[in-house]
Amino acid sequence: MELATGAMGSLLLKLAELLKEEYKLHKDLRKEVESLSLDLESLHGALHKVALVPRDQLDEQVWIWARDVRKASYAMEDIVDNFLVRVDGGHDHEAEAKKTGVKRFKDKARNMFNFKKLADRRSIAGKIQDIKNQLQAVALRRSMYKVDDIVAKPAATTSTMDDPRLLDLHRVTKLFGIEEPREALISMLAGEEDGQGVHQEMKIVSIVGYGGLGKTTIAKAVYDKLKVKFHRVAFVPVGQYPDMKKVFMDILISLDKQKYTNSNMTILDQWQLIDEIKDYLQDKRYFIVIDDIWDTSTWEFIKCAFVDNYLGNVVITTTRKSQVDMGGLVYTPKPLSYRDSQKLFYTKLFGAEKCPEKYKSAGVYDKITEVSEKILKKCNGSPLAIATVRAYLSLSVLVIDDNTRAD
Repeated sequence: MELATGAMGSLLLKLAELLKEEYKLHKDLRKEVESLSLDLESLHGALHKVALVPRDQLDEQVWIWARDVRKASYAMEDIVDNFLVRVDGGHDHEAEAKKTGVKRFKDKARNMFNFKKLADRRSIAGKIQDIKNQLQAVALRRSMYKVDDIVAKPAATTSTMDDPRLLDLHRVTKLFGIEEPREALISMLAGEEDGQGVHQEMKIVSIVGYGGLGKTTIAKAVYDKLKVKFHRVAFVPVGQYPDMKKVFMDILISLDKQKYTNSNMTILDQWQLIDEIKDYLQDKRYFIVIDDIWDTSTWEFIKCAFVDNYLGNVVITTTRKSQVDMGGLVYTPKPLSYRDSQKLFYTKLFGAEKCPEKYKSAGVYDKITEVSEKILKKCNGSPLAIATVRAYLSLSVLVIDDNTRAD
């Protein structure tokens, strides 16, 4: 069975780990890894968007492209993992077995980039180049099949939270692992207030992380808990190819449905809409979430509409692009723990947090738990990956189909 994004999520996490200062990468290699990460992020996002389009609505070439990208992601991960294994010789394997997966990976990575232990730096560059060559072929087909045009269409007309799978994900995920990131984000927003936020500057917090990590769900959880403290609130999606006029109209309608739903805003241009938002907000304490921003220029344009009237206003943004500069605080959510991932998966599969005992008598309990464990390891704590996998999965396939592939 193919997952929605293959091994892209785990690849991005490994590359992000390698870019940390502690590994002291050579500057040329650092640039290569950074470039590779950006390419993979773009593909990761495209795969998620393809996964949100029903199979019967997908162009056949796009479906084949997504399938091939998922397969390629496993090959790319093998390249990285095989190299890590090669540089892992000479260890105390009994002690190694006691380490966590993250600890083992960090130790391998340090050896991988300790050039004193490697006779030839070109072997590392060669591995990176192998992956980049695969990405170039994928990118050529992506352009040829116009994948971005096809998968971007729903974003221009549909709210992030309107997609039925994302709505279902929000309903279920809020039960598992949401409390910690929600409270952490609320703590970042907290400050010394005079009365109801009087004389407090506007706070901007960006939730940054790869696609499917649950950024929108976290933002919605904070929004739902704090919105009662503000005069006006809005939750507005943007997307990769936004219609900026529609974004500004959505902000106004979200702020005051009664006033703006039936108003003739279409006659206004973008700057007139910005002025309308500023005029409306000038004497109000507001809380606005701008979801799924892809570039700094889009954010800078949207930010023009937000007047800082020193009433303790809050703006939360979400983005999968770490290079997008929002000019405020940054919160990076962690993937779901294995236990929370398991709870989410089983809840969506069985309606309960555990595999039901009745399957023991049917003789398939061990098979279910074994395959589920493989699936969850590949999902790597991504709530959307878990939700998407379940959408493709039937219990009969999980138990009976010997060709089911979780790896």
